[in-house]
Amino acid sequence: MQVKLLNYTPNPDDICFETAKICYQSKSSDKEGLLSKIIKSGHLSILEHASFTFLIKDISRVASHQLVRHRIASFTQQSHRYTKANGFFIPENIQQNQKAKEIFDEITKKAQLAYEELLKLGLPKEDARYVLPTAVVSDIIVTMNARELLHFFTLRTCYKSQKEIRDIAIEMLKLCKQTAPIIFKNAGPSCVRGRCYESKPCEDIDQIRQFFINL
Repeated sequence: MQVKLLNYTPNPDDICFETAKICYQSKSSDKEGLLSKIIKSGHLSILEHASFTFLIKDISRVASHQLVRHRIASFTQQSHRYTKANGFFIPENIQQNQKAKEIFDEITKKAQLAYEELLKLGLPKEDARYVLPTAVVSDIIVTMNARELLHFFTLRTCYKSQKEIRDIAIEMLKLCKQTAPIIFKNAGPSCVRGRCYESKPCEDIDQIRQFFINL
C-alpha cells in the first residue's frame, strides 16, 4: 500500500481562514485562533473550500469498498473490466500466521490461475474477474474536501476500524497535517479530542492520543 498526495487547494489553512472571516465579518489576524474556534464549534462549512486529491496504490477491494462509502468525495478506481488484475493484499494477521499464510497463498494462487485460464479461453476481463477474491488489489484516486476528511479521519483512524483502511487513513492524515497543520491539528479518532464513543474503548487510549498528537 502506498499513499501519495497528488494535489490540493493552495494554502488550505489560508483559504479557510479568509472564508471564515467573510462568514463572520471578522477582522481577526489570529488564523489559528479563529480556525480552531470555528472547528471546535462545528461550523465546518468553511472547510469545504479546501480539497485534497490522493493516489492510493495497491488497495484491496475489501478496503476500497469501505472507502467509497464516504459519499461526499470523488473516486476513480482502476477498472478490472479493462485492465488485467494482478496481486493480492495480505492482511497482517495472515502474514504473521504461517498456517493461515499457506492457506491464503494457496487459494489466491488458484484464483489467479483460474483468472488467467478464463482469459486464455477468450473471456473478457470483466467476466474473468468474477473468480478473483476481494483481496485483489487496484489503484484509486480519491478527492475529499477538508470537512469530509475530518469526518473520514474520525471514523477510519479509530483503532476499531479495519487495519488496512486505518493504515491508509493514517498516511493520508500525515500528509494533510504537513499541508494544513491548523485544520488538521486535532484530527484523528474521537478520543483525540475527548471521549471515545465506542461501547468498548481501547485500553491504551492515552497512548493512542499521544500517537496522533505527535503524528
